[in-house]
Amino acid sequence: MSRAVVYETFGGPEVLELRDVPEPHAGPGEVRVRVTAAGLNPMDWIITSTPEAAKMFGLTLPSGFGYDFAGVVDEAGEGACEGAGGFAVGDRVYGGAMARAAADFLVMKAPAPGALFHTPDGIGDEVAATLPVAGLTAVAALDAIGLRSGDTLLVGGAAGGVGVFAVQLARLAGARVIGTAAEGTFDFLRSLGAEPVTYGPGLADRVRALAPGGVTAATDLFGTETAEAALALGVSRERISTIAAGPNPPGGVRATGGEQATPADLERITDAILAGAITVPIAATFPIERIRDAVTLQAGRHVHGKIVITL
Repeated sequence: MSRAVVYETFGGPEVLELRDVPEPHAGPGEVRVRVTAAGLNPMDWIITSTPEAAKMFGLTLPSGFGYDFAGVVDEAGEGACEGAGGFAVGDRVYGGAMARAAADFLVMKAPAPGALFHTPDGIGDEVAATLPVAGLTAVAALDAIGLRSGDTLLVGGAAGGVGVFAVQLARLAGARVIGTAAEGTFDFLRSLGAEPVTYGPGLADRVRALAPGGVTAATDLFGTETAEAALALGVSRERISTIAAGPNPPGGVRATGGEQATPADLERITDAILAGAITVPIAATFPIERIRDAVTLQAGRHVHGKIVITL
């Protein structure tokens, strides 16, 4: 037997259970990954909340939990090691597996373009487990607005899991970054290269005072407040992106998500991490036995960086 986080009813963190389940094994063209870390994302607990949210991702009950993971290949079926994209027993890997990451083992097709990657030497499993969703979403949010050197970028939700990547990628691109956050995160954001500003009513006025020369682009990583403020500041809707406003964001700004990025973008991020140009702040780690505590903290949306489950 092995362990996996599962849920049989929709709801909050209380529906998540760590259970003994039959141990999976790799078949032809498959590899089994012994999971060592799973990174949490808002979509994980949003999916568990309602049947409507789960349906958007093609999930039904009962279901496993989590998407981002890192670990080691410990079984490889016939054909899984063939070709340049193959994997062998002992390979360190990371990637995404919908509703299966929070478990001792998971089985995946190999090669699995866009879903399973070799973990570069020099990057630990806890960091690797934070990259697929947050990293690719940050890339997509910036690509959607054509970010370029010299831009003054307003980032909504800059201290969150996606925000920490978006801020640093934008700085690497040569942009000035103004990030919305609670005052308690200001020093943290400054350490990433952003100029912090308090979110909430009056945001546009505070940004205008901080950047009298104007804002040229914006990305909203939490709701719609930042997108609306950017519109009020005169930013063109083509240069404003959102990731959490649904298919019809305010003012016709650009809705996007990690599915718009490519696997090559992950390599770009890992290269920057290895070069010391990007840091990955891990706010907290929890053993899988404390999955409910980890999700409760993540769902509070006041975490500075990423939360990781360890196995």
